[in-house]
Amino acid sequence: MIQLVTLMVMGGLPAPDSDLWVSYPGAGDDAPHVVLIAGDEEYRSEQALPQLGKILSVHHGVRCTVLFPIDPASGEIVPTCLDNIPGLEALETADLMVIATRFRDLSDEQMRHIDAYLKAGKPVLGMRTATHGFRNAKDGPWAHYANGYNGPKAEWKGGFGRLVLGEKWVAHHGAHGSQSTRGILAPGKSEHPALRGLSDGDVWGPSDVYRVRVPMLEGTEVVMLGQCLDRAGPGEDGDPLMGMRPGDTVAEGARNDPLMPLAWFRSYEIPGGKPGRAFTTTLGAATDLVASGSRRMIVNAALHLLGRDLPEGGAEVTLVGTYEPTRFGFGQFQRGLRPSAHALAPR
Repeated sequence: MIQLVTLMVMGGLPAPDSDLWVSYPGAGDDAPHVVLIAGDEEYRSEQALPQLGKILSVHHGVRCTVLFPIDPASGEIVPTCLDNIPGLEALETADLMVIATRFRDLSDEQMRHIDAYLKAGKPVLGMRTATHGFRNAKDGPWAHYANGYNGPKAEWKGGFGRLVLGEKWVAHHGAHGSQSTRGILAPGKSEHPALRGLSDGDVWGPSDVYRVRVPMLEGTEVVMLGQCLDRAGPGEDGDPLMGMRPGDTVAEGARNDPLMPLAWFRSYEIPGGKPGRAFTTTLGAATDLVASGSRRMIVNAALHLLGRDLPEGGAEVTLVGTYEPTRFGFGQFQRGLRPSAHALAPR
């Protein structure tokens, strides 16, 4: 059975070791380092990624650095600030990059860190809007990273999402805001390490299924499919899940025929770089993480990319501290917060 968590208010946490990002310790000096990059205006990655970082740190001994879109004038987390994610130099020591950005146009200096990481062929975990994570200026040096790129660098056709993660933005497949997503294990993939501890229906979220083009690119291994569920009634005011629940009815017709890929692994290699591995899921709103199975799929994948052996029951994903994922939507982020709001509480 899927487990939902109680939505609680976060408060009273100590300041991190920087005013511009937040860090969580690893177990020992040789702990792997994961850099989690938030930066979308709609799905509250600025809430989801700190919780994932805490889970990786507290339960799995992974050192984590969580980066945010920061308003340079105020030092506050502002998802609509599209051109500034300080701290990307942390990628120089990263063993895994987790990215959940949307249509960012970062500075030359900041993009250089991302490009160097990818050229090193290090692993990448992309969530939800990372398939369309960049909208770089057409006349700038990083135009080829932009979603849907179709310029002279032919190998970059489609941009970062297509080349690295395996797909760019296509469309909503489920009905946005009224159909939720249930994860179904892809045929023949039930023994995949990233699916340890998961059965059909354990992965769930109120964000809808994204459309992707099938068959997918060569080198792509689909491990999870997304089933569209119809909301039983109207969403209630103030309900972060917008009236959607895991037990909702399976949508009939073309929405689920065929089922869209929801999560996949693939090999990537950017021009001038070494080959690497990526995991992508089009799930990933902060409210998707109220389901323990959704957290487990993402944490399983992260640990698998880090070379960790996973137990039969999958990764430990109990929430760390309190967690208040707000409903997705534009212009609904929590204002006035700094990265220190996401620091680990004393233990």
